[in-house]
This record gives sequence, C-alpha cells and structure tokens, in this order.
Amino acid sequence: MKIAIIVNLSKPKAVACAESICNLLYDNGARLCALKECEDYLEFEHVEFFDNIDALFGCCDIAVTVGGDGTIIHAAKHAACADKPLIGVNVGRLGFAADLEVEDIGALKRLLSGDYVTENRILLDIEVQSKGPSKHYLAVNDAVVAHGQLSKIVDLSLCLNGEEISKYRADGILFSTPTGSTAYSLSAGGPIISPQMDCILMTPVCPHSLFSRSVLFDGESTLSVSAKIPEGCSCLLTVDGEVNINIAEGDRVIVRKSGRSLKLISINKLNFYRKLNQKLREREI
Repeated sequence: MKIAIIVNLSKPKAVACAESICNLLYDNGARLCALKECEDYLEFEHVEFFDNIDALFGCCDIAVTVGGDGTIIHAAKHAACADKPLIGVNVGRLGFAADLEVEDIGALKRLLSGDYVTENRILLDIEVQSKGPSKHYLAVNDAVVAHGQLSKIVDLSLCLNGEEISKYRADGILFSTPTGSTAYSLSAGGPIISPQMDCILMTPVCPHSLFSRSVLFDGESTLSVSAKIPEGCSCLLTVDGEVNINIAEGDRVIVRKSGRSLKLISINKLNFYRKLNQKLREREI
C-alpha cells in the first residue's frame, strides 16, 4: 500500500509528527510518498517525492494529513478529484474533521490491515455565472457571498430550483455542507448537522431581521443567489476561506451538490456528537 503524507510545514509539531508517522508506517510495510516541498523537512529517506499534489494523489492509495482542519480541507479537494480516501491527524486547535490526535498515531497501522471505515461526505459545486464563461469551484466546508467592506450591507435574493423564495438584507449568505456545519456556519448561528446527511445548509450572516434563520435544503436542491450592491461597495464569494472571487451586480452564484464526494477514513469509529462534545469540552470553546 502506498500512503501519501501531507504536512502543514508551518507547524514544527506537524513535521515532527509526520516523521513519526513515516517511521511507523514504513516499519509496518507501507510505501510512502509526499510533496517535493517536504524533502528538506522530513528526515526520513524512504519517501518518494512528487512535484505537485495532483501527481501525488494520482499515485497513492490513501492520504494522511498532518496539521489542522485547513490542511484537511486543502487536501480534500484533490482527494475527491482523485477518488482517494483521506484521514487527518490533528496538531491544530480544534480539528473537527480530523480523526486522530497526535497521541493516537499508533492506530494508523490499522490502515494497512483494512481495519477502518470510510464515510462519504458531500461536497458543493459552486458556479459563478457572469458576463464571461461560467467558473466552477469545489467546496468542502462552505461558500459565502458577502459584502467586501466593513459596515456595508447588501440586498441578496435567494432562489430555489429557479424560483425566488426569499430576500435578505444582511452582511452575506453562507452555504454549508454538513461537514462544514461546525465551521463558519456554527459561528454564524447555524445548527450542527451530522456529517453523513445529504443536505445543503443556508445561513444568513448578520441579517437585518429577527426572523431570518438557517434553512436546511435537501441534497438535490439547486440554490442561487444574486446581490444588489450599494454604490461604493463590493461583494465577494469566498470558498472554504481559501478562494475569493469578486461578484458584480447581475452575477449569479449557483450552489448545488457536487458529483464528487469526499471519502474520510475513520479509525476511532466514535459517535459524531460524542466526538464533537469531547473536542469542544477539551478546548473550552
């Protein structure tokens, strides 16, 4: 079995943990690969290095990320495109998407014997229709259409399957996968959703109405939003906190379930809500 090791190189603890994981997996018969950028950091000689992440996922059987949720989210898009399963080791603060903590890495030996389960998580296809060709983005956690300046609000129109269903005066609208319900959506007052559910969560961000609440749509829904942008203001689409796209008045952002899914490996097999409570309690959120 060939296992890709993806490391957040900005975290010294992650690099040290990755070296321990390499030793553990190699001693148990795994072949290892990583990105070329890790070559000067990993003091382990039995690693095959690749120039880019797509080539890395093209050759591996399983990927192990070592970092926080941001490391998992970045790798997850490539894993989904390559249809490869992924497991995260958390060396960050919360690590909602990670299955293991640093002290649990001995359990990674179970990858080699197949003693684990794989959970399918839905992803969102985010399409931006503007004057030019449409562009598509893949979201693991969420996509947010929001104003670009402080103290400015925008008028947003929400459509379901081509029919307008609501208007919002708000800082923005957030669309989340069930996996992303514990991320920005939770901070915005959205509910916690079991990550195995097939649905799309919509949450208004700081709406100027006491009656604007989160709405849960079934996974086959096609949602779209357009914005009326005040003079001197701008509007941005942000996908997973990584990509920012300027949205002009007249543009339409379409949100639907992607045809791709993320395969997340679980070794601990903990109940999601028990795991969630444990993480929140340990970090006193």
